[in-house]
Amino acid sequence: MIAGLLLAAGGARRFGSQKLVAKVGGVPIVRRAAEALASGVDELVVVTGSDGVVVRDALAGLNLRCVENAEWAAGLSTSLRAGILALDGEASAAVIALGDQPGLDPELVRTVTDTWRATGKPIVAVRYHGARGHPVLLDRAVFGEASEVRGDMGARMLIERDATRVAYVDVEADAPRDVDTPVDLEGMSS
Repeated sequence: MIAGLLLAAGGARRFGSQKLVAKVGGVPIVRRAAEALASGVDELVVVTGSDGVVVRDALAGLNLRCVENAEWAAGLSTSLRAGILALDGEASAAVIALGDQPGLDPELVRTVTDTWRATGKPIVAVRYHGARGHPVLLDRAVFGEASEVRGDMGARMLIERDATRVAYVDVEADAPRDVDTPVDLEGMSS
């Protein structure tokens, strides 16, 4: 079974309010990201934290499980850890995506999982025009290592630690835009 981990716990300080519930094309940002990730995995776990109730409300009706990260203010690594620890023991791998990227491509999620199956590498990372981005797949073999990451980083340290265990999916397109400020939200359409 392949799980999806959507990291959606941040405080949205630069946005000024909970950005994950801001709407793009009438749909909350976090819901768009969750639907895209869910389309390519067997189980979806969403890690919430800041404003967890309103984020969970924006996901109402979707087939997923929410996990609360009480330590969200300590950085992205705490959400990665909370998500990894919440995974079902049957999960062979986890595809990690960010809740503030409403433009996540569902087909890319499938390409990442197909690459994992084809290469057997414990980490699959996407590169957009050569720059690493999300989604990132982690095999169960690196779950323990992932749960030990600290600070405001996710899987980056795991990727950089040993390049021989990483398979890349190269995409000749721009990475999905993060929504960090109200200006980032401007111009986004359905």
